Amino acid sequence: MLTLIGILIVVAGFAARLNPLLVVTVAGLATGLASGLGPVQVVAAFGKAFTESRYVAIVWLVLPVIGLLERAGLKERARAVIAAVPAATTGRVLMIYFAVRQITAALGLISLGGHAQMVRPLVAPMAEGAAENRFGALRAATRFRIRAHASAVDNVAVFFGEDIFIAIGSILLIKGFLEQNGINVEPARLALWAVPTAVSAWLIHNVRLLLLDRSLRREATASPVPIAPAQHEEPAA
Repeated sequence: MLTLIGILIVVAGFAARLNPLLVVTVAGLATGLASGLGPVQVVAAFGKAFTESRYVAIVWLVLPVIGLLERAGLKERARAVIAAVPAATTGRVLMIYFAVRQITAALGLISLGGHAQMVRPLVAPMAEGAAENRFGALRAATRFRIRAHASAVDNVAVFFGEDIFIAIGSILLIKGFLEQNGINVEPARLALWAVPTAVSAWLIHNVRLLLLDRSLRREATASPVPIAPAQHEEPAA
């Protein structure tokens, strides 16, 4: 029963609102020592667990990097770049990202995109900037709709693009399921049959993005929104 002391330490530490990392570390040390392990063996167990699951911790390093970039004006810079391209529209920006995301996912490079590292700091601001460049200030509802389309582009592109890569988990899952039911299919053939689906998804979503451009144009024509003065400017007396 003494080996359960780690649970007591975790509960007490969280109830006292102590540092979670410190609480979990102390709980792990206490559990190891109570189990009869020496200090060196406990530290070795910590090191082994970290080494085997280090890929999980690496993902979290992206978040502070993205936060620092946003604080330094990444979104504003993305909007400025798009504003310098007269032919850019919201739909065209998202079409380009859709194609890039789907192609890289088909090559197995799934981590090159994503909501946290690409959509929020880059793709969505660029799509909004393209709309602002053409129609001026945007309503809050319009901004949220553009952001939703940016997120949808990432989801759809990676979902239908990753199945083209034969070493992806979804292909292996399909292969295992079919083998359990007496159907032997090579991963390469499964990936080959995923190509028409990916192309169809690309075509259908491009049509949706063209309709988005048309909707934004119609909305701006029907009820234009005046551009508000910059925050640092004093309102006219």
